[in-house]
Amino acid sequence: MTDLRSRWLALYVLCLGDLMIVLDSSIVNVALPSIQADLGFSQSALAWVVNAYLLTFGGFLLLSGRLGDLLGNRRVFLAGVVAFTTASVACGLAPSAGLLVVGRAVQGLGGAAVSAVALALIMGLFSDPAERAKAMGFFGFVMSGGGAVGVLLGGVLTGLFSWHWIFLVNVPVGVGVWLAARRVLPADEVGEQRPRIDVLGAVLVTGALVLSVYGIVTSTWVLLGGSAVLLASFVGWESRTAEPLVPLRLFRLRNVVVSQVVGVLWAAAMFAWFFLSALYLQQVLGYGALEVGLAFVPTSAVMAFCSLRVSDRLVMRFGIRPPLVAGLALAATSLLLFSRAPVDGSFVTDVLPSMLLLGAGAGIAFNPVLLAAMGDVEPHESGLASGVVNTSFMMGGALGLAVLVSLATARTESLAADGSSALEALNGGFQLAFAVGAVSAALAALVGGLLLRPKPMVMPTDEPLPEAAPEVA
Repeated sequence: MTDLRSRWLALYVLCLGDLMIVLDSSIVNVALPSIQADLGFSQSALAWVVNAYLLTFGGFLLLSGRLGDLLGNRRVFLAGVVAFTTASVACGLAPSAGLLVVGRAVQGLGGAAVSAVALALIMGLFSDPAERAKAMGFFGFVMSGGGAVGVLLGGVLTGLFSWHWIFLVNVPVGVGVWLAARRVLPADEVGEQRPRIDVLGAVLVTGALVLSVYGIVTSTWVLLGGSAVLLASFVGWESRTAEPLVPLRLFRLRNVVVSQVVGVLWAAAMFAWFFLSALYLQQVLGYGALEVGLAFVPTSAVMAFCSLRVSDRLVMRFGIRPPLVAGLALAATSLLLFSRAPVDGSFVTDVLPSMLLLGAGAGIAFNPVLLAAMGDVEPHESGLASGVVNTSFMMGGALGLAVLVSLATARTESLAADGSSALEALNGGFQLAFAVGAVSAALAALVGGLLLRPKPMVMPTDEPLPEAAPEVA
């Protein structure tokens, strides 16, 4: 796998596999009303179409990343694709609410396996700084743009066909990714001695993450307290065991820790933006599912351009911190603009500017965040570090979404009690949530700008210049 073209082909396969996973965190949002009508979900139970996926995805990321290091990243990636694709069939054909929720939980397990090792595989494929920056631009678009593409695709499939197709569309993609990955991904380099897995550590950290996500999405403080106890027990155990699941020295790396903080703050703002902006378009402006999907086209287009054509060049010219700060500042401005969107808003004047800024900001910022997080990690622990990076984004997104939706609901109830109309009260809640999201994105920019100390993105002087990376339309 030394040929440059082969490495880029492998990158495309990995990004397509991860895009399939990322899409499923947002693709169902627009289709929820149709799912509720067909399968008879109650209003409270409907949230589990989303929450079941978040629970297993967030809970098993660290374990999946460590399994990639111990058993082989390629092997774990392929197993994850199989699990996710099979579960997608079950979701698309689910005849009842209960079976759909179970299928979503299995999708989360497969998604955790794929996402936890994809970044590690990419880091192993590209060692040259210029190649790596460009490759991470592609992967950054998948992680940041997946939410926008998910809303777009969910709206189009639900509007033109039915909600079943938001899951069934994964099947041909999953089969294609599995077949291609077997051909293009490098063979796993795992030692002959069968590795030991820290079973107790795996149980403790997975339990802590599952309880924390469950506590967040259900706003249950007892569960969050239980999660804190399990997490403290996990840290204590990892400091004593000879073969830890997560070596604690990883968290002595400054850039790893700072990147996790940035990731949590940024994902909190971004997950909420996708969720709340879709609700604003549907519930305040009265858009249909297909119209909501098409409204996200500008975000997806700008995000793709900035991720694939702009971000890597900014990183190679200015380093990691300046584009990271600039991208997050643009995202904060986007959320701030949305916090002023009125009840009778116009798409061109009140929605489109925010969407363009969000697309540019996310497209520029994700590449440097990922490079900073992975730059100091030893190759044999890249799967674990990849799992940690994904966990910070997942937990930040779940926490941010729960907090901002709760704030929006409380604000709406307060305005309604003061005599505002139902529509004005609903919009007032959205405005507050967007404003708090803007603060979260701004804090991410501040933390990254002040505390990151990334390695310089320069070409080694003792190595020949690589061939030009293949152009992508």
